[in-house]
Amino acid sequence: MFPSTNFRELCHRHQLAATHQRQVIYETVTSLSGHPSPELIYEKVREKIPSISLATVYKNIRTFLDSGMLREVSLHHGSLRVEPNQRPHHHLVCIHCKSITDFDEAGLDPVRLRAKPPRGFQVQRIAVDVLGICAKCASKAAHKPRKV
Repeated sequence: MFPSTNFRELCHRHQLAATHQRQVIYETVTSLSGHPSPELIYEKVREKIPSISLATVYKNIRTFLDSGMLREVSLHHGSLRVEPNQRPHHHLVCIHCKSITDFDEAGLDPVRLRAKPPRGFQVQRIAVDVLGICAKCASKAAHKPRKV
C-alpha cells in the first residue's frame, strides 16, 4: 500500500484531488492481487467505508483510468478489470474462469504492426491477450470423472 503522502503526490501528478474515498479505493486496488473487478473493489472498500456506493467506486475507477493512474484490462472479455501495473506487459486469460495473469513483455518477441492502421487511428499501446486454460481449471478438468 501507498502511504498517504505518496498517494497525494500521485494524484498531484495526475491532476486529481486526493480525497479520502479515492485513497481508499486506490489503495484497495493496489492491495488486491490480480486484476480486480469494480464489484470486488467495492466489496473490499465497504469494509473501510460502509456508506460508499457502487456508483462512487465505478466513478472513481473511471477517473483513475482516464487519468492514467490505472489501466483497463480485458476490454473485450465481458467485464471491466483494472490494474495498477504500468510496466509493459501482456496477459494470459483463462477461457473458463476468466482469470487474468500478467505475462512479461520479454516473454514474447517484439510485437509490432506490419500494416499502417487506418488514417487517423493513433496507436497508444499494443497489448496481447493469450487465451487458454489456467492450471487450476486444467487440473479440475483432469480430475473430473468421465461419463460412461
